[in-house]
Amino acid sequence: MSEFNKTLVKRFNQQVIAEGDRHAFDDLVAEDFINRSAPVGAANDRESLWRTFDQILRPAISQLQVIIEDQIAERDWVTTRKTLTGLHTGTLFGVAASGKAVSISVIDMVRIANGKYAEHWGLNTLAQVVNQLKQD
Repeated sequence: MSEFNKTLVKRFNQQVIAEGDRHAFDDLVAEDFINRSAPVGAANDRESLWRTFDQILRPAISQLQVIIEDQIAERDWVTTRKTLTGLHTGTLFGVAASGKAVSISVIDMVRIANGKYAEHWGLNTLAQVVNQLKQD
């Protein structure tokens, strides 16, 4: 079960985050998915997760890659430490394209139920990256 869940999370990171594959997203994320790390007052459902990648990250960061640094799976949980890299070639949270390389560190925990993402908790350095781009 643990290896299956790790493979599922790797697939999500490659096909959904890096490639923007909506069909893979639909296959991998439960209809009743909850993002436990959504900002207060923000939507925390399945579609808001898709919009994070499709309308925020992918339009702003070209050549987006996900590098999985570490992954631990136990029971129905997978914890992943990863780095998202790419070039800032579109507007990101109001910051105009700079052409600079960006690197976002992420640690997330995903609960898998019935072979799909059911819940997510995570920490990332996106805010720090945006602040650095504002200062440059």
